[in-house]
Amino acid sequence: MGSEEVRAGVTLTNLDKPLFDGASATKRDLIDYLEFVGDRLVRQLRDRPLSVVRIRPGQEPFMQKNLPKYTPEWVPRVTLWAESARREVTYALGDDVRTLLWFGNQRAVEYHPTLLLADHSTGPTHLVLDLDPSPGQTFRHAVLGAELIRAALAADGLAGAVKTSGAKGVHVFVPVAAGTDSEDAAAATRAIAARAERLDPDLATTAFIREDREGKVFLDSTRSGGATVVAAYSPRIRPGVPVSFPIGWADLADANPTDFTLRTAPERLGDRDPWTEDMPAPQTLPEDLVAEGHTIPIARVQAMHEGKRRARARRAT
Repeated sequence: MGSEEVRAGVTLTNLDKPLFDGASATKRDLIDYLEFVGDRLVRQLRDRPLSVVRIRPGQEPFMQKNLPKYTPEWVPRVTLWAESARREVTYALGDDVRTLLWFGNQRAVEYHPTLLLADHSTGPTHLVLDLDPSPGQTFRHAVLGAELIRAALAADGLAGAVKTSGAKGVHVFVPVAAGTDSEDAAAATRAIAARAERLDPDLATTAFIREDREGKVFLDSTRSGGATVVAAYSPRIRPGVPVSFPIGWADLADANPTDFTLRTAPERLGDRDPWTEDMPAPQTLPEDLVAEGHTIPIARVQAMHEGKRRARARRAT
């Protein structure tokens, strides 16, 4: 087979070159996977400003938010004000498989949509809890942290779906009713994490500063508003090219994230879309949960002030 071909009107080049160092996969493998999972991945990306992580062999990965000038006109896009960059950014919208194939040809391996749709007026669609094991811990610890989140949700009549992060972590997504206020969603996320921490403080922590986690699973509640999170079915730039993969709660304890890769995920998926199938219906957030969350400081802001305080203390000694 040649190293150049056309699919869905997209000219694909250098297909038989290694995807990246340590991938044990070619660019063709990435394109084949994106084509196979296409409609399922598009369901997670549609109408959402998209950031991608690209990589070239021998180079470091980089995140691309703003579409380059050479982007084809047919790629869907939206221009929004990016507060972090203090400028307008033109984001792609991953609304069709053709766009995925074009990105794949650019060696875009990871796909990170925002929690907000391009039309921000509808509010966030999900709460996201990111369970991140500390150094020395394993995926099993992240699973135990996810079970704490599940229990905290159930106590308030809520439910979520779970997937691997594509690394050692686990993501829990909680769909919320349209029109949910972004600040209320962020507050509810903080409250869920805090309630989960109280269920087993020896296992889990909400401490944002790494040195304060004491070898516990970090219950990260900071994904809110315009934040991004890697999409279900997205590959990751790691050895073997693992995939962020949906797992049913009943199967989570026996799961191993290395089982879900660019090469193995298609056989495991078949023609199913477990992320869509397992996702609960959108839910209204309980008032007590939101109220509690508004009393909890925003982790990043609190950590910034604490970091400055510690720095001053070190200089004074």
